[in-house]
Amino acid sequence: MAKQIWKAGNMLYPLPVVMVTAAGRDGRSNIITVAWTGTVCTNPPMLSISVRPERYSYELLRETGEFAVNLTTERLAYATDFCGVRSGRDVDKFAVLGLTPEKAVHIGAPLIGESPVNIECRVTERRPCGSHDLFLAEVLCVHADEAYMDEKGRFDLAKAKPIVYDHGSYYGLGRALGSFGFSVKKAADKKGKDKTAAKTSKKHRQG
Repeated sequence: MAKQIWKAGNMLYPLPVVMVTAAGRDGRSNIITVAWTGTVCTNPPMLSISVRPERYSYELLRETGEFAVNLTTERLAYATDFCGVRSGRDVDKFAVLGLTPEKAVHIGAPLIGESPVNIECRVTERRPCGSHDLFLAEVLCVHADEAYMDEKGRFDLAKAKPIVYDHGSYYGLGRALGSFGFSVKKAADKKGKDKTAAKTSKKHRQG
């Protein structure tokens, strides 16, 4: 299969697309859509977001060092796009979009009530990288909507129909192809079945 060679660029897709909420010390708040985000560390729990310095939320992030990551869904696709193309300098996004600002536990920034998961974060380091600054942050707590708990009390994000961003477009997720470790589990199950079959065959021969 032939492949073209392109100049260096960001082609790591698809990406999680989230709505980040931030607030200044004077109480002004904003929502910014971020696709350049990811998990950094498990212990302590940390994540990162990358934001252009010219964005309205950038100064809010620098001022307080706090923000919340709000996961997005198919129902929030319009709001997700809107918050990425309209500036908080010109419009109150919570009001225009009819989103519900909810009080956080550890930070001053509001949470988005319609989001199935809200992650409160505190910045530990800001690293200028070029076009964007990378904000490394510690996760302070997570809010999970009880509407998406299954019968065993486990959180099932799939029920919320999360979306991803892929090279300029938003997509819903398709069917599950397997759970974590399924490649090893199949091999282990087959090996276990083979052993069971061998033992059964041996008993039959001895019987």
